[in-house]
Amino acid sequence: MQQFLPLILEQEYPDFEIVLINDASHDNTLDIMESFAKKNSNIKIVNVENIEAFWGNKKYALTLGIKVATNDFLLFTDADCKPVSKYWIAEMSRHFSNTKSIVIGYGAYKKTKHSFLNTLIRYETLLTAIQYFSYIKFGVPYMAVGRNLAYRKEEFFKVKGFMKHMNIRSGDDDLFINQVATSLNTTLCFSKDSFTESLPETSFKDWFKQKRRHISTSKYYKLKHKLMLGLFYISQLLFWVLGIILLAFIFKWEIALILILLRFIVQYISIGFSAKKLDELNTLILLPFLDLFLIISQFFIFISNLISKPKHWR
Repeated sequence: MQQFLPLILEQEYPDFEIVLINDASHDNTLDIMESFAKKNSNIKIVNVENIEAFWGNKKYALTLGIKVATNDFLLFTDADCKPVSKYWIAEMSRHFSNTKSIVIGYGAYKKTKHSFLNTLIRYETLLTAIQYFSYIKFGVPYMAVGRNLAYRKEEFFKVKGFMKHMNIRSGDDDLFINQVATSLNTTLCFSKDSFTESLPETSFKDWFKQKRRHISTSKYYKLKHKLMLGLFYISQLLFWVLGIILLAFIFKWEIALILILLRFIVQYISIGFSAKKLDELNTLILLPFLDLFLIISQFFIFISNLISKPKHWR
């Protein structure tokens, strides 16, 4: 927070309020918040104390923060996120209009050189963004990430906030958007000045746990969204399974190889355009390996979630 909060305070925007939520922390977070608030009159602090009904529930803490916010337009990010430019607020807010009350942005992860895990995390983040950005373009918004998300207060209170899924620890971003977003009220922002950047996981164990939590939330999506995401994954899985079978067992393996290479060329081109816009081009160097690794990982994550429930963060 000490590193990232100054970057928000330095935003080039005429008038904005910062609501900091201390969600029952046990460290010096509140002290840091108060030190910033003493020096900046536009900072408001919400100090959340755990109560039995909403013990450790992030949605409860966010609800309190939203209620005390002065302005009607809300822009969200996490404590470990930073805007990549001083025009973050300006870029995200300019997409609001009389009809567009939800603005979905891109939340990137910090680049680490010579790290397969870091490249994998950023590639998976890129693919996920391509999916939900594309569906917004087609008028079927289904999710967003809380690292970079904006919406009007009235959208929140119109559906009574998170009450429909308050019992589910995660989903303050994607489940809420899955509930309220439509082709009429939702738009996206992908200018580079509007990006945020977060610190990624640094071990495969922690990343695997994080993905288990994310995937476990998707089972609460609307049926049509679950079907379209499931069909996409099945198509990815079948490509690899059938590709390996064809290469191993058919006589004219050259034809199978050409078809596989053609698919990768199309994939490089289609993902490449988006990767350039989202400043993630260097993730495509290992595309086939990352693609296969993600499919295998997602399969094991799905099996793990069937066997046991993942532990959710506070």
